[in-house]
Amino acid sequence: MRVVDFNNPGEADAWWAVNDGVMGGVSHSHLRIVEGVGIFEGHTSLENGGGFASVRRQPARYGLGNCTGIRLSVRGDGRTYQLRLRTRALPEGGAYRARFTTVNGEWVDVILGWSEFEPVFRGRLLDDAPPLVANDIQQVGFLIADQCAGDFHLEIASIESIAAPV
Repeated sequence: MRVVDFNNPGEADAWWAVNDGVMGGVSHSHLRIVEGVGIFEGHTSLENGGGFASVRRQPARYGLGNCTGIRLSVRGDGRTYQLRLRTRALPEGGAYRARFTTVNGEWVDVILGWSEFEPVFRGRLLDDAPPLVANDIQQVGFLIADQCAGDFHLEIASIESIAAPV
């Protein structure tokens, strides 16, 4: 099942950027859609203590309780990204993250089981946070924070749930 449909004409309007400018940095990013592919791109800068860029989708009820994880089809630039999921179980600004590394210029499928997501707040692990509950997911997003300055480009052909075996 598709979690996000990049073929939907209004999908790009459902995403917004949250970059390190909230903490004094100068990185920038956005998500645009070209021919049914979401493109998360921008520039990360380490100036002023910065170094991250992210995009988030508007909250929605995804109904992922009967699923075992998420499958991404992505083409990147060789850098490491994070898929970030939000629920109400974490404080504002907290998320469950799973990292994945892209292969420069190649499409790859990334399979992320729920157990691979760890709770974080501003890049720090939350030791006392509850584990991710799939049915409570209400927001998806992408973040890059690999401590490398420069342009980045991540193409997302699909974000799909992985159905639990019957």
